Amino acid sequence: MTAMPQRTVLTDRFGRTIRYLRISVTDRCDFRCTYCMAEEMTFLPRKEILSHEEILLLAKTFISLGTEKIRITGGEPLIRANIISLMTELGKLKGLNELCITTNGSHLAEHAEGLKNAGVNALNISLDSLDHNRFRQLTRVGNLEVVLKGIDEAKKQKFDRIKLNSVILRNFNLDETLDLIEYALSRELDISFIEEMPLGEIQSHAREAEFIASHELREKIGKHFKLNAADHDTLGPSKYWQIENHPSRIGFISPHSHNFCESCNRVRLTAVGRLLLCLGNEHSVDLKQVLRSHRPSDINARLKEAIANAMNIKPERHEFDLAQSPQILRFMNATGG
Repeated sequence: MTAMPQRTVLTDRFGRTIRYLRISVTDRCDFRCTYCMAEEMTFLPRKEILSHEEILLLAKTFISLGTEKIRITGGEPLIRANIISLMTELGKLKGLNELCITTNGSHLAEHAEGLKNAGVNALNISLDSLDHNRFRQLTRVGNLEVVLKGIDEAKKQKFDRIKLNSVILRNFNLDETLDLIEYALSRELDISFIEEMPLGEIQSHAREAEFIASHELREKIGKHFKLNAADHDTLGPSKYWQIENHPSRIGFISPHSHNFCESCNRVRLTAVGRLLLCLGNEHSVDLKQVLRSHRPSDINARLKEAIANAMNIKPERHEFDLAQSPQILRFMNATGG
């Protein structure tokens, strides 16, 4: 077997190695989750969105620069046309150790088998409530039964890992925390609880009033489940705890109460080709402009140069402050999950 050529490694000015790329394939979503976007949204013209060919070229370039894990996000990625075809091509890329996708689950029942066959290793599925009325209130349009069916179909496909993501709001779904854990345990799924990200201006609730810190939530959970710190590492921001005598893990993503920036190993590519270097800052480089303004023979070198130079402006950390929300005006759907 021919050995893989040694790849260049991306390192920022703080010594952090970038091995993880999140690619948003659309800013569109069929839900309107209250913590994520406004009820009335204006989405980008399709001509501004990266094509499949451009996404593949960028993915190959990042892999050549040391990326080991790619997560496909949105918006809702499963509503993009020919998404399974794109995932299949990504799944064939040599040098990629893990291909993942984050979804709201609304189209998972019809696509779970295709994603597995495409080479997807792991799924993250958003699930913030098991109450039908509450789920509709939170998503504004979502159908809980459809999502639960999608989770069950995904479970049948035997992905390496399926994780639920739950944003917990103190006065909305905090009382469902244990129910969500029991649901995950019954299906041997992992679950991560996420402190709300203050991205975009929302009207549905006051973020500061709804905030609950991960350590407080963990203490509440610890009264009902024996938790042991786990060394599980998905290259992402979750800190995991193992439930005693059970394969499921509980993760906590804590952008406010425990800033995880010191170990940041990831960058985001938005649906319009903006390389976003930090979730909580606007430092970015327009890779679409590089793609569309150079001759094909020059693009690879130009992309590598632009990406490597971008490491010099990756900030040390975000500065989220719930009392000054929103600090970042873009919504999460425009960021890529």
